[in-house]
Amino acid sequence: MRLVLATTVYALIIINKAGGLVYNKTFHEGGLNQLTTNDYLVLAGTFHGPFKEGAPPPGPNGVASRPEPSSGLEVLETENFRMQCFNTLTGTKFLLFSETTQANVDLTIRRIYELYCDYVMKNPFYQLEMPVRCDAFDRKLLSYIREINSR
Repeated sequence: MRLVLATTVYALIIINKAGGLVYNKTFHEGGLNQLTTNDYLVLAGTFHGPFKEGAPPPGPNGVASRPEPSSGLEVLETENFRMQCFNTLTGTKFLLFSETTQANVDLTIRRIYELYCDYVMKNPFYQLEMPVRCDAFDRKLLSYIREINSR
């Protein structure tokens, strides 16, 4: 007898660098409780950390060195779900909610980021930091997540 672990991606949230919710999509209705728009906004605000400004400390040779920025919260795991956070270099955050048994979540979220780059950021009609309204991104993302959820 072979044990097959369920692999389900529940939802995706994208937060801009200012902490605003720019995208949210639920992929599996049975996994998590339905969130209201206000719940999504609270989540977006919770995972938007303050940006520390100021001069970097001097290095060993007296020249200022740039410290690695804090990556913040990367994974939150509960009995019911796992939330993986991917911070881009531009400050955009991707929050992916999945089952705790979901394998390769880091690869999944990076693939989602690639789709975002290809279909949102390269869209000449998309305005930076604004809500994502791109049908091609929605279609490609949904197709990718369906492939994962059907395994």
